[in-house]
Amino acid sequence: MTGTTLAQPTVTTSPRTGLADRIVRNPLGLAALVVIAIIVLAGIVGPFVVPFDPNQSDLGNALQGPGGAHLLGTDSAGRDILSRLLFGARSTLIAAAVAAVVALGIGVPTGLLAGFYGRWFDSIASWCTNVLMSVPAIIILLTASAALGRSVWVSMTIFGILMSPGFFRITRTSVQAVRNELYVDAARVAGVSDVSIIGRHILSVVRAPVIIQTSIVAGIAISIQATLEFLGLGDPLAATWGVMLSEGFVNIYTAPLIAFWPGLVISITIGAFVILGNALRDALEDGPRVARRPAARRARRRPVRDSREARTPSPVTEPEEHLLTVTNLGVGYPQADGTVLEVVHRVDLHVDRGEVLGIVGESGSGKSQTAFSMLGLLPAEAEITHGAITFDGAPLVREGDVHADETLLSRLRGKRIAYIPQEPISNLDPNFTIGHQLVRPMVKLLGISRPEARRRALELLRTVGINDPDRTFAAYPHEVSGGMAQRVLIAGAVSCNPDLLIADEPTTALDVTVQAEVLDLLRRLQAEYRMGVVVVTHNFGVVADICDRVVVMQNGSLVEAGDVRSILRTPKDPYTENLLGALLEGKTPMTFLTKSEPPVVPAPTPAQKAAAR
Repeated sequence: MTGTTLAQPTVTTSPRTGLADRIVRNPLGLAALVVIAIIVLAGIVGPFVVPFDPNQSDLGNALQGPGGAHLLGTDSAGRDILSRLLFGARSTLIAAAVAAVVALGIGVPTGLLAGFYGRWFDSIASWCTNVLMSVPAIIILLTASAALGRSVWVSMTIFGILMSPGFFRITRTSVQAVRNELYVDAARVAGVSDVSIIGRHILSVVRAPVIIQTSIVAGIAISIQATLEFLGLGDPLAATWGVMLSEGFVNIYTAPLIAFWPGLVISITIGAFVILGNALRDALEDGPRVARRPAARRARRRPVRDSREARTPSPVTEPEEHLLTVTNLGVGYPQADGTVLEVVHRVDLHVDRGEVLGIVGESGSGKSQTAFSMLGLLPAEAEITHGAITFDGAPLVREGDVHADETLLSRLRGKRIAYIPQEPISNLDPNFTIGHQLVRPMVKLLGISRPEARRRALELLRTVGINDPDRTFAAYPHEVSGGMAQRVLIAGAVSCNPDLLIADEPTTALDVTVQAEVLDLLRRLQAEYRMGVVVVTHNFGVVADICDRVVVMQNGSLVEAGDVRSILRTPKDPYTENLLGALLEGKTPMTFLTKSEPPVVPAPTPAQKAAAR
């Protein structure tokens, strides 16, 4: 299609800002970062620059106030308070890090797996989490201290285990909220493995709440460590903030500043962690702004090669059988009473190479369930009750097996079987640029380099009618229109030269003008790549425009099948006739919508005239 193209999106032109830049621009985040940096620096270099040995006693200078050689004074043993504060920063920060790392290492992976896969692992992990949350943490810590000795590292490890349920629940809830999002299904169809989906698409969703939880746990760990040492469960000879606070409490009436200094440092450190966590969350949620280069510079930087080089499909040997065959397919959902509610009943259809098959029917007719069966994307609770699905001679679903061959499907999806969804914006991950989402499947499935994948992605964007592919390549999904996003999905679907393309309501979310452009584009790409195409739609107008053959579904069953011309001209089933009759073409519009003269208004009655006076 070389005619009308869509308008280009309006894109922010501010310079790219990194995570650190966005934190620094937040005054509270900058202040918290400075405070924590000072404390970390004190923990690293403090033991080497302290003015006095933190354990050196000088009873002659006991309980001195601030001033002179001792800037913050001395404690009851004559030890320098400033030196002990600097020396104690290291053990406090390491203890907080141990607790946070243990809690993260247990809670986040188990939460990701439980939220993404569910089933038995979710049940076992949730039960263990509930048990841990029902145990009083301070009692466990006191018991462990008595049984295992006064080791802050053991105490913080146990505390991290006790805090892991918080990470588990936050992660699990966040994953469950997005695991059924369309962009996750789109990534699976593109051939992305579960590990990559969890690591790239799912983990980016849970990072903000996990960061907040980490900052809270780090602050609580500091307070718990100080509490244990305050209660006398730490090493009394170690220069830590908790031990200093305990000693200050003993002398609270004679020298209150001894307790004031460690209490102040502990409060500031905990507050800085919490504020920094919020600043990190805000910076991550804001996301980077996308930088743009002038068009002239982009053109000089990367020459454009012949677009046919990226689009040329590999030669295909004609098999004797159909490209895709669905035989006696049934799909059902188990019910609480043990029965199975079947939503697709004994469907038979096939698709050949170079052919466009339309599956048409009203909402609830089972057409999308049939398409998802071909892709292996049925919901977890659904099952294939009977039937078989064969692709290019390979059985995707065998007769009598309620589950598709996921191993085979994972090798075919994205590379030989592609998918175009009906909601374009929802099928693009908002955390990544469009270019990233186009390049990664090609690198993974085709084994080409990133520069080559980038070149192919730009050529594909140009092929689908995008005038400025560089700008769209660098944009985020929210920066483009629905029609533009649909073109991006089409480019991604054909990027690996698939043999079969399944399009589920590809024009539903688009206006009429864009619908015509997208249908023309699909037809042209289908002819160029010689793909078999399955179009799922409720609109006979789409069927007439693009399809070669059509099957009509009602209430999960196939009621009629044939070539488009015969179905449109001489439908045999009453349901097909009703669907065709629902089209506006050939209907007589309502009179008042087409008359140019003003409507006739009846003359007022005498009573109305009197009331008007």
